[in-house]
Amino acid sequence: QDVIARHDALDAPATTGPDDPGFWLYSSGSTGKPKGALHSHANPYWTAELYGTSVLGLTEKDVCFSAAKLFFAYGLGNALSFPLSVGATVILMAERPTPDAVFKRWRGEIGGAKPTVFFGAPTGYAGMLAAPTLPGRKEVALRLASSAGEALPAELGQRFTAKYGVEIVDGIGSTEMLHIFLSNLPGKVRYGTTGWPVPGYDIELRGEDGRAVADGETGDLYIRGPSSALMYWGNRVKSRDTFQGEWTKSGDKYVRNPDGTYTYSGRSDDMLKVSGIYVSPFEVEATLVQHPAVLEAAVIGINDANGLTKTKAYVVLKTGQQASEADLQVFVKDKLAAYKYPRSIEFINELPKTATGKIQRFRLREREAETS
Repeated sequence: QDVIARHDALDAPATTGPDDPGFWLYSSGSTGKPKGALHSHANPYWTAELYGTSVLGLTEKDVCFSAAKLFFAYGLGNALSFPLSVGATVILMAERPTPDAVFKRWRGEIGGAKPTVFFGAPTGYAGMLAAPTLPGRKEVALRLASSAGEALPAELGQRFTAKYGVEIVDGIGSTEMLHIFLSNLPGKVRYGTTGWPVPGYDIELRGEDGRAVADGETGDLYIRGPSSALMYWGNRVKSRDTFQGEWTKSGDKYVRNPDGTYTYSGRSDDMLKVSGIYVSPFEVEATLVQHPAVLEAAVIGINDANGLTKTKAYVVLKTGQQASEADLQVFVKDKLAAYKYPRSIEFINELPKTATGKIQRFRLREREAETS
């Protein structure tokens, strides 16, 4: 307020163009220190047009409710630029998106309006489906749900749809691209995958040699599209590594399937090489959460006495449920190749996460280093 008081209002709005710097948006820090992505004035328009309108089909009749807050890329689109672009209604919530807080809004107990589109993250969906009491299908007005932040395990999506008759369109976006660029589509959902490229964006998977990989092979995810940030503020080294001409390197590993969908394999710095073969932490995690006693799981690599990488899982059990390390190891072995099962499992009360619900595996690696 002191700063505003010292300056008179401008006679007219500043002259700006679509490519001029518009705002800084900081990453959530899922893999380390947050970075400031510098976005142009046009970027919110592109995300609203290409995803909010074209994919979600938002109109002025919708009521949008986002668990992610406005200061994150996901929440900024969900609860500001998307609904404003079509005249939709927004429900804002200051408190933490606990299952109880979310359910109150779904039922219309606060504000009266019931959400038609809900935006959440896999952690939130898991917590809601594990809640003692869920709203009945007739109590809610949802027509669609969205998920991002982490890849959505197929089992969670299937259970949600069975409960509410509503699809979760899982997708991946980033602070650098401002919102979702790869997504499942309403009426065309392939649970267990992240769907297809959002029209207006191009996707390429590249190997360690920088060349495109074949379908079925794991590669680094690169995106080309109009909503890419200009650079990282005050970080030229990371800018050069991430923003490569027309392409933006996401830092994620993916596999392209024969039907054109993409399956998440983990962060580039989270992928594990066990016995010379890449293991996706997410694949192991997604298998662990299929066990009826498991609420959440996170997998990292640890070195054994010989310096070889082995997988370790941190597991959060559902309230009142029990499972042993051996139980879960046998469960994974029955569903995946034998070399992928976690060699050790530690049960904890809560996984470290960012404010958007992303699991911070680097915190688990730090924890492991401190105890070794």
